[in-house]
Amino acid sequence: MIPNSDQGNQQQSRVTHFFKQAKIGTFLHQSNIHKEKGFSALVLVQFIFSLVLQGKNLYRTLESGRLPDAPEKDAVYDLMKRATYNWRKFLVLVSAHLIETYLQPLTDRDGVLIVDDSSYDRNRSKAVELLSRVKDHSTGAYFKGFRMLTLGWSDGATFLPLAFSLLSSRKAKNRFQEVNPTIDKRTVGYRRRQEALQKGTETLFTLLDDINPVKLGAKTLLFDSWFAYPSIIKRVVTQYPLDVVCMIKRSPKIHYTYEGESYTLNQLYQNVRKKRGRAKILASILVGLGSDENGQEIQARIIFVRDRNRSKQWLAILTTNLDHTEEDAVRIYGKRWAIECFFKVTKSHLRLAKEFQCRSYDALTAHTSIVFLRYMMLAVSSREEEDPRTIGQLFFMCCDEVEDLRFSEAILMILEVLGSMLAEEHLLTDEQIQPFLDRLFDNLPDFLRKPLLS
Repeated sequence: MIPNSDQGNQQQSRVTHFFKQAKIGTFLHQSNIHKEKGFSALVLVQFIFSLVLQGKNLYRTLESGRLPDAPEKDAVYDLMKRATYNWRKFLVLVSAHLIETYLQPLTDRDGVLIVDDSSYDRNRSKAVELLSRVKDHSTGAYFKGFRMLTLGWSDGATFLPLAFSLLSSRKAKNRFQEVNPTIDKRTVGYRRRQEALQKGTETLFTLLDDINPVKLGAKTLLFDSWFAYPSIIKRVVTQYPLDVVCMIKRSPKIHYTYEGESYTLNQLYQNVRKKRGRAKILASILVGLGSDENGQEIQARIIFVRDRNRSKQWLAILTTNLDHTEEDAVRIYGKRWAIECFFKVTKSHLRLAKEFQCRSYDALTAHTSIVFLRYMMLAVSSREEEDPRTIGQLFFMCCDEVEDLRFSEAILMILEVLGSMLAEEHLLTDEQIQPFLDRLFDNLPDFLRKPLLS
């Protein structure tokens, strides 16, 4: 069969364009990722990066010798196993550059930070460094591998990973392998290994320390119930310029302060007054999470929503921003789903943890960083194809030439048409129609009502 060279050239051209767009060479150098001899780090990273996109396997490509320009196997593995290479810094620099340069100008919405963990399976491995027996929270089953704690950014349309950590088990009896004793303790690789033995909640703050939320335009941190402890929420609010929106769990060990008394989540739900009918939002309540270092009480709003999968059950969402309405908090928390889609794509299509078998913890970190880099290219490419604002000045010139009807004006026109139809069809007077329209206006969500008042 004749190979489709046009498709291969198009893919390689897109990869080359992305590497220039994301300044990969510059950020590799700033992260101390370089080769002293042979192929440059940029060439090696681009070679590994392109394999999955071309449907090729790393091991077979290196062993077959079919590509005359392919690097030697030792050169590739030497790049992956260096403990002095700061892959996390590299990932943060690339993501921040793409967000600030290409994504933030496309929307006036505030970005959010999302943190979650996922399984990093190595069930067929035995001698991988820091390999451990880890529990999967979603299924309750145990597997061999790591917990991949990931911090990402989203504006509601595009998700980009910022940083990650492959967590081993804190208990020595659950670890199959320990830290390689030959690793220099002064290197960043050794610090990553020590970080892998911490609690996941402590590693969360390490990841937050490596980024600048203000520079990224992020004002809210989202996470699920596994991290939703009052002590964690209080620490995020006091140490960072971030609000927290999260799902909270029903636990008899977690208490919140309400009217001077301590209550569990179930007790709060019993005391709160529920809305009638089939409302999606059942109730909300203002609670205290404890005092900060200055003795000031940190307050939060808990919103009880109906579980759409189980009609008689409920879920609870917490927000530390008291200006958020109930609808705002639910809408913002919905952006957390982007990280679940990210995990699915990296595992199913980008061969996360499956591309090659290596025993070094540094190699696992390098491999995961390159997989995340592939996802960044796909995310940015998808945004460029779907968002018309990416064509730049031409888009705004068209908007200036043909002015669209403002959203608030469209709503007012709909209300006027509704009023005229009520008068014609039902022969109602203006005194009868106006209270009806006022009630309809008052029941509109805040994000619809506010533009009409401005």
